[in-house]
Amino acid sequence: MNTRRRALPPGWYPSDERSVGELIEEWNAEPPPLGALAAVAPHAGWAFSGRLAVKAASALRGAETVVVVGGHLPDGYPVLIAPEKSFETPLGALPADLELAEALSAEMGLEEDRAADNTVEVQLPIIKARFPDAKILWLRAPAGLKAIALGRALKKAADGLKRRVSCLGSTDLTHYGPDYGFSPAGRGAAAEAWVREKSDKGFIDALLAMDPEAVLARGEAGAACSSGAAAAALAFALASGAGRASLLGYATSLETRSSESFVGYCAVAFY
Repeated sequence: MNTRRRALPPGWYPSDERSVGELIEEWNAEPPPLGALAAVAPHAGWAFSGRLAVKAASALRGAETVVVVGGHLPDGYPVLIAPEKSFETPLGALPADLELAEALSAEMGLEEDRAADNTVEVQLPIIKARFPDAKILWLRAPAGLKAIALGRALKKAADGLKRRVSCLGSTDLTHYGPDYGFSPAGRGAAAEAWVREKSDKGFIDALLAMDPEAVLARGEAGAACSSGAAAAALAFALASGAGRASLLGYATSLETRSSESFVGYCAVAFY
C-alpha cells in the first residue's frame, strides 16, 4: 500500500476537514510556549484528550519532519515502523519521510507495523494542521530500554541527513478500574486521588525530571500504557540538547464522563 488509510471510526476524531479545523483552532486559542524539541501527548479519543494532544503538538518547534512515536508494545518487542509512503487525514495526506526511515533503519533494527493502532493515528490530523508542509515518520516503541536507544538513534539519523526533526511521544497514563483490572486504591474519591496524586503524578514527575529510565519504571508500575513512546521522545530531546521540561496540562477521563473506570492524560514539552 502506498497510503495508509484511516482505520479508527469517527468517534475517535472527526472525519471532515471543517470539524477537525474548528476543534484544533478552539483548543489552540491559548497556545503553549513554542520551540519544544519533543513532547508527550495523550492518545484517547479527541473528546477525552484532544485538547491536551493539541497543546503538545502546538508546542513543537518548526520541523521538516515530525516523528510520532506510539506504543502499546511491551518490553521485548521490536521497534515498529509503518511502511506506507503517506498517511490519510481529514486535512489531506501526510507524506512519509522515507529517507529518514532508511537512515534510522541503518542505526537500529526496525520491523514493519501493519497493525491499526490509535497511538499514532489520532495524532496525524493534529500534526497536519500544525505542520502542513512537513513529512512524518510513524513509529511504535516497546516499553523498555530499546525505546531510549530509539530516541538516540533518531537524533543520529536526523543529524546525518541534516534534517530538522521534532518528536511527539504518544501515551496515556494510568488505566484504573474494573474495565482495566487495576484497582489498587479501591474505588470512588480515594481511587481518583491515588491516580492523580500518586500514580499519574509519579509518571509526570519522571518526565519533568527528564529521566527516561524512571519513565519506563513508572510505566512498568502501571502509570502509563505506552511508556516506551514517552521515553523515546524524551531520549530524542536529551540527545538534541534539551534542558528543561514543562507540564502543559493534565486531565482524566472523569472530566468528560463519570465512571468507575478512568484514564489519566498529560501534555509535557521538552525545551
